[in-house]
Amino acid sequence: MADSDGVISSERLDLALLSLDQLDLVAAGDSSRLAAELGATIPADWASEVRGLAARRAQQIRERPSDAPWLLRAIVLRPADAGDERRAIGYLNFHAAPDESGTAEIGYTLLPEARGHGYAIEAVRAAFEWATRVHGIRRFRASVSPDNERSLNLIGRLGFHRTGEQWDPEDGLELVFELEL
Repeated sequence: MADSDGVISSERLDLALLSLDQLDLVAAGDSSRLAAELGATIPADWASEVRGLAARRAQQIRERPSDAPWLLRAIVLRPADAGDERRAIGYLNFHAAPDESGTAEIGYTLLPEARGHGYAIEAVRAAFEWATRVHGIRRFRASVSPDNERSLNLIGRLGFHRTGEQWDPEDGLELVFELEL
């Protein structure tokens, strides 16, 4: 479910859409304001992991403002207990607004300590539900390195089927998968 403030919420997670200003701050290495605005702890490894992507997504919004709602979201874990803090555990984004065929490509990363708890599949399902409910998108793509067993397992559990492969200049060989809901 998405609130008017750009947050998609699931059972345990908030997927907070980062504004252009927030992307610029993260790209510049300043995540303190983002932490205050999200009301969440931003681990140093999250900030360093997302810095380059934030810069690319900020530039993308400047070039194609219509991509903005599809781009970078912090995956924020809501506290299970009153004494715990909200904290960023990863990020998720579609690579752009859906293409001419109505397909949206998803990408996601969790910090190592957040892996193995079902957060990735919960976040991806919530993003797909939002894309379908709000934008009518029913076709999704994922490009995964052949040695990324966790992501291959996740997309298998979601029902994706392999449609090919591609060479990414940054990531090398990727297997391409699609899902139609």
